[in-house]
Amino acid sequence: YRASYDENGRAQYKKVWGQRYPHSIGLFYSALTQQVGLKPMEEEYITMGMSAYGDLSLVGRMSQYAVADYHTPRMAENFHIGFDPAVFVGLGAQDVSAQAGGAYTGEVSAAMLRDFACRYAIVGHSERRQYHGETDAVVAAKAQQALAHGITPIVCVGETLAQREAGQTFDVVKRQLAAVIHANGPCISEVVVAYEPVWAIGTGKTASAEQAQQVHAVLRAQLQAATAQASRMRIVYGGSMNAGNAAGLLAQPDINGGLIGGASLKAADFLAIIGAAR
Repeated sequence: YRASYDENGRAQYKKVWGQRYPHSIGLFYSALTQQVGLKPMEEEYITMGMSAYGDLSLVGRMSQYAVADYHTPRMAENFHIGFDPAVFVGLGAQDVSAQAGGAYTGEVSAAMLRDFACRYAIVGHSERRQYHGETDAVVAAKAQQALAHGITPIVCVGETLAQREAGQTFDVVKRQLAAVIHANGPCISEVVVAYEPVWAIGTGKTASAEQAQQVHAVLRAQLQAATAQASRMRIVYGGSMNAGNAAGLLAQPDINGGLIGGASLKAADFLAIIGAAR
């Protein structure tokens, strides 16, 4: 569908390629443009296809075109999308399987995520480690699977309250990250690391900006020993970042963003965090 916008922002749609995919429908989520600041071009092609027979693969393939052409909008297979390049929204998953495929009922493989143009996958979240018994080796294997399919793993590391009080914080996070570095070698430069002190997740407590920076600096030094690209890598903070503490945390030299949980469910708070990041 081709969308043309008048001076009042109203859209007029014209079907331009339905003959090529006769069983597809056009979907346009205009609310997204209003809520998160995506700005459609004056004319754009809104084309996400879904087969009448329930085949979702077409959605994934067209979403990949959107990702591939994000910075340079162009026609590709009758698909064109144009958004403000200052704003980026990517699709991510909360987990990914450590297995490439096979009979692992309930698991979602990296290849399946890639079919839907996922750009990110969280691995090693403390709740996965605690409730599902995920070891450092399993987390490293999950990161490996994500990277092998062009997905950026967000590798979570962090200590419990008992470990912090015992003075083990640095040893714990370095051990967790070392497993991922060892398994992925030079590809480690393509991951995002998230420091999430377990005692601060969902509790309302948070590490001070100084405490968080200390751990981030240790992680940065560990990455510098593994890759020459460490300075450009993102190390984000994931321990109850909120509208009140985001500015102080994000002002630290080694804190490059946030892995936001509960605060992302409150639009005003989430927008405040985004504002602090800018």
